Amino acid sequence: MLPGPRLFLILCGFITLLAACESAPVTGRSQMMLVSESEERQMGLQAYREVLSKEPVSSDGQTTTLVEKVGRRIAAAAERPPHELWRAPNFRWEFKTINKNEPNAFCLPGGKVVVYTGILPIARTEAGLAVVIGHEVAHALARHGAERMSDQMVASVGAAAAGVALAATVGGRSRTYVPAMMAALGAGATVGFILPMSRSQESEADHIGLILMALAGYDPREAVTVWERMHAASTGKHQPEWLSTHPADTTRLADIRQWLPEALKYYRPRD
Repeated sequence: MLPGPRLFLILCGFITLLAACESAPVTGRSQMMLVSESEERQMGLQAYREVLSKEPVSSDGQTTTLVEKVGRRIAAAAERPPHELWRAPNFRWEFKTINKNEPNAFCLPGGKVVVYTGILPIARTEAGLAVVIGHEVAHALARHGAERMSDQMVASVGAAAAGVALAATVGGRSRTYVPAMMAALGAGATVGFILPMSRSQESEADHIGLILMALAGYDPREAVTVWERMHAASTGKHQPEWLSTHPADTTRLADIRQWLPEALKYYRPRD
C-alpha cells in the first residue's frame, strides 16, 4: 500500500493533468498542456536568439525575400481561423533564412520562423516552400512544443508513482530490482507514449499545414510532390515507424492524399 503523503501528492498531480486539457486546431485532438503560453513563448524567443547568434544568416536578397513573402502569406492565413476549432494566434512573426546546406526549417513558439537554404532544392517552388513553412507554422499554432514538454512531465509523474509503488512492494529488495524495473518503464513510456505522440504531432502539422497553405492561396496538392522529394533525398536506413519521432514516408503521403479534398475547399489561387 502506498504511503499516505506520497499517494496524496501523486493524486494531486494527476488531478492537475486532467484539468490542463486543450484542443488542437483543425483536428480537435485533446492536448495536455502544463506549460503556459507566456512561458512557451519566452523559451521560444530565447531559442530563436540563440540560433541567430550561432548560425549564418543569409544575405541573399532574392532568397530572403521569397522566404519572407511565403511566410507572411502563411502567417496571414493563420490569423484568419476558418472554424471554431482554430484560435487566431497573437504572434510577433519573424522570418529568417540561414545560409546552410541543411534540409531544415522550424517555427518556434511566438511565430519565429527559420528556414535553412538546404531545404530550398527540395521545396523548389514558391508553393513547395509554402508546404514547408505551413507545416512548421502548424506546429507553433498547435503548441506542439509546450505539449511535448507536458508529455515529458506526465511521463515523469508516472515514473515517480511507479517508483513509489515498486519500492513499497519489493521492500528491502528495491536496491536490486527497482532501477532495472524503472529503466524498463522508462523505455516503455518512450515507445508507448512519447514517440506515438510525436508522430501524432507531425501528422497533425501536415494536416493543419495543408489548410494553411490553401488559405494562403497555394495549391495544397504540391505537398505530395514535396514529400516525395523529401523521401527521395533521405539517405541511409530508416528506423521502424514505431521507433521513430516521425511517421514513415509512405504513411505521411497516404495521409496527405486523404486530407487533400478537405484542404482544397479552402484553396483560392492567387497571382
